[in-house]
Amino acid sequence: MIAHARAEEPCEACGLIAGVGGKAVKLFRGTNVHENKTVRYSLDPNELLRFLQEVDNNGWELLAIYHSHPKSPAFPSATDLELAFYPDSFYIIVSLAGEEPAVGAFRIVDGKIHEGKIEVE
Repeated sequence: MIAHARAEEPCEACGLIAGVGGKAVKLFRGTNVHENKTVRYSLDPNELLRFLQEVDNNGWELLAIYHSHPKSPAFPSATDLELAFYPDSFYIIVSLAGEEPAVGAFRIVDGKIHEGKIEVE
């Protein structure tokens, strides 16, 4: 995710993470097709459909939706809250605003933010 965010900078990167039992098995790098990519993201709808079909075909679950904040903290923005339509998935935000990248994971349910935890093995 961090490499993807850096590759897309100054635009926002976006993608999905699929897994089984809470463990990631595949990261899908998406294409941001939003007209204002430096402050918003919109995953290409054809890619989204293809990614979700692969998730379903493999019996995986959608663990997380990720995107980057090139110039703001790793915390959901007001826009992120408005567009959070998957309450069972984590929203992972990669911030490139500081000297080192920061990553935050959140569940967003009914407009409320619940911070999560990411473990790297």
